[in-house]
Amino acid sequence: MFFTYLRRELRRRRKAALVVASGLALGIALVIVVNSVSSGMQQAQGKVLESLYGLGTDMTVTKAAPPPSEGGRTGPRFNFDAQDGDETQSSDIVMPQGFETLASSTVDKVADQSGVSSAVGGLSLSVLKVDGEFKPGEFKPREGGGASGGGGGGGGAPQGEVRGGGAAFDVNSYTVYGTDTAQQDLGPLTSSKITDGRSFRTTETDAKVAVVDSAYAKEKKYKVGDEVTVKGTKFEIVGIATADSGDAAANLYIPLKRAQTLSDSKEKVTTVYVQADDSQQIDTVKSAIQNNIPGTTVTTSADLADTVSGSLSTASDLATNVGKWLSIAVLVAAFVVAGLLTMSAVGRRVQEFGTLKALGWKSGRVTRQVVGEAMVNGLVGGVLGIAVGVAGAYALTAVSPSLTAQLGAMGGGPGGGGGGAMRAGGGPAGKAADKAVEIALTAPISAATIALAVGLAVTGGLIAGAFGGWRASRLRPADALRRVE
Repeated sequence: MFFTYLRRELRRRRKAALVVASGLALGIALVIVVNSVSSGMQQAQGKVLESLYGLGTDMTVTKAAPPPSEGGRTGPRFNFDAQDGDETQSSDIVMPQGFETLASSTVDKVADQSGVSSAVGGLSLSVLKVDGEFKPGEFKPREGGGASGGGGGGGGAPQGEVRGGGAAFDVNSYTVYGTDTAQQDLGPLTSSKITDGRSFRTTETDAKVAVVDSAYAKEKKYKVGDEVTVKGTKFEIVGIATADSGDAAANLYIPLKRAQTLSDSKEKVTTVYVQADDSQQIDTVKSAIQNNIPGTTVTTSADLADTVSGSLSTASDLATNVGKWLSIAVLVAAFVVAGLLTMSAVGRRVQEFGTLKALGWKSGRVTRQVVGEAMVNGLVGGVLGIAVGVAGAYALTAVSPSLTAQLGAMGGGPGGGGGGAMRAGGGPAGKAADKAVEIALTAPISAATIALAVGLAVTGGLIAGAFGGWRASRLRPADALRRVE
């Protein structure tokens, strides 16, 4: 009897039922889209961070910035020795990015801290190569003057001037990252995939081999088997690596020991990459490292995420703040409207419900009937909302609008304020701070989002049913008789 009456009443009032279901569907669809976009923002931000310091890195440890009173750091200095007949000049300078390094023993100290799963050291280098030549000027004697002589009052000095001459130099800069070949599962190289050749072998701790970023290889026309020279040392290119997203951490990757030798940084690293045992204990691990290893700066992925700017950050703020508050407002409005419409429908059925009570229906049965109708409306609205929301999320993923992300300096960078500072997430990504990274936005649908939509549909039905049931429970048979004409 319950379901028969329910089906008949919903069919008879299908327009009103559709209005209630459509209102709930709008709110539920908006919640699905906003949650999906927020999830896509988090994934996009994660890709940006992974492209900077590698997959699996929870935090990085660098040397703390020196106090301003200690003075600035010395920049690169080029020394040219001009000799007669030796006009061509070339000079390579290899220096740690940020100009600050940690002792290699710091890696072991970090690894020994409670909560640390693994720690790997890396040396990020900047290479400046200057090539050019000096052009000597030519002496031009003045007209009417003599080059020498005793009668000109010039004391025998030549009279004239030097014209022409000068210098022309080309400056080429690129980045090199010293990789611990024995532990390649952590650090910036993990954000790239070997697309040609191979990666480092664990035994190549001091070998003259290199892995080249694909973009840099394309620019310089390098391929596997070629040689690249860094400060007079030739390295064989054994692999080409392609960054998963954004810019690569470095142009060249070489074994850590070789990088230390090239930069005169024996037993030194610029960054320690840390993976925690439990992602929920990252703040605790950070505090332990800072307290037990003085002179270091620990930066977590959360700290680095706060420096992300650009359209990715703007869109994330909109999705997190405006989007969620808007969806909440629409949901509340949809619930209230559904409840009021249900109450209004009950008010128009006073004669019907009064008659049913006169025939022996209890108030509870009438209330259950109204709640049942409202629940069906809510579930229909939930189905429509899920369909519209999923369609909207898939449409957004298909379009994949491009967002840009740029990371600001974390306390300084090369030539900046802090040696232990992370610029763009640690040494090797220093140049990425000056370039925007493009990320394609997606809107993934999760099971939790669908479950939330179903819960909202049920909640909307219950709220509407509560309004209508309260109104129906107050009806009396006498109310029906008053409306009989």
